This record gives sequence, structure tokens and C-alpha cells, in this order.
Amino acid sequence: MAGKVEERRKALRNALIDIAEKRIVDGGIDAVKARDLAREANCATGAIYNVFDDLQDIVIAVNMRTFARLGRRVAQSVEDAADASPTDQLIGMSRAYLQFASDHPRLWRTLFDLQMSVTSDVPDWYLQELARLFGFISAPLARIFPEKSDTEIELLTRTLFSSVHGIVLLGLENRISAVPRDQLEDMIALLLRGMTEKQTIS
Repeated sequence: MAGKVEERRKALRNALIDIAEKRIVDGGIDAVKARDLAREANCATGAIYNVFDDLQDIVIAVNMRTFARLGRRVAQSVEDAADASPTDQLIGMSRAYLQFASDHPRLWRTLFDLQMSVTSDVPDWYLQELARLFGFISAPLARIFPEKSDTEIELLTRTLFSSVHGIVLLGLENRISAVPRDQLEDMIALLLRGMTEKQTIS
């Protein structure tokens, strides 16, 4: 009996994640509402809280899927550019990141729209996926700047990621300060070459 109960809980959990993911794709994070989820999952609203603590936990579960997909996309770009220069590897990663954000704009935004403060318990998987993503970036940076310490490479990695993310965010939201969508790749490449090749000469 206990096994069947657990199976039903797992099935409901997966169904709620699937539904929440679809609602985010269609309407963003604000479209994830308990009553709507319960209606589509054909369960009582209270049943949601038997498998999740709150709605944020459901969104976190969706983000776990999204982060994994993003990681696979970036990893594929690294594999495809195995023989390229470190700078070109970074540019390839940035293109993969931009393409993922373009293909899945609301899922991508939800990775960052969910409020998780530094004092809250950030899920281990989130830290692991973030470390994996930063690891892809730091590897070519360490080759470009062998004289820099691990701490300096980590700071440069976060600086580079934040810069690329900002360009992608502004570009996809069509902000006034952004360049046209078709020029985003050129802008990011210009930034990365400026941060790597220019410093290599000095």
C-alpha cells in the first residue's frame, strides 16, 4: 500500500511540474497559480501541498529542468568547439546561451525571476548546475590567463557571465539601450574578444 501511495505522489508531482512548465512557457512565472494547477491536474488544491511545500518549490522544480537543458546546450557548444581557441570557445558558449534564451524566453527568465536570497536555503542542484556552467567558462579563461589565481579566474568568470547575461537580457527585451537582435552575437563577440585577446597582449 505504501508503495502505491508513493507512486501516486510521484505521479502527481511530475504532473504538476509538467503543467507549471507549460504555464510558464505560455505566460511566465505569474501564470503559476495553485487553483489552475489543481484544476489541470484534476486534484484538490490542498493536494498540491502534499507533494510541494509551496508554489515556489514547483517553480524551482521547473527551473531544475530548465537549468539542465541549458547546461546540455552549453556543453554541446564546448564539445563542438573542442579544437577552437579559448576565446572562440567562449564565443561559442555565449551563442548557445543566447540561442537558448531566444528559444525559451520565459523559462530562461524564470531562472532569474524567482526570488532566492543569499540567506535562504538555495537548493544543492542549483549550486551544482551553476558551478558546472561557470566551470565551462573558467576552463578557457584559465588557458588565456595562466598567470591569474583561481580566485581571479572565478571573479573574471562571474564578470564575463554577468556581462553576457546583461546583453542577452537587454537585447531580448528590446530595451532602448540594446542593439537589434540580429546584432547581439556580434556585440557579445566584441565584448569577449575585448576581455580576453586585448588583455593577453598587455
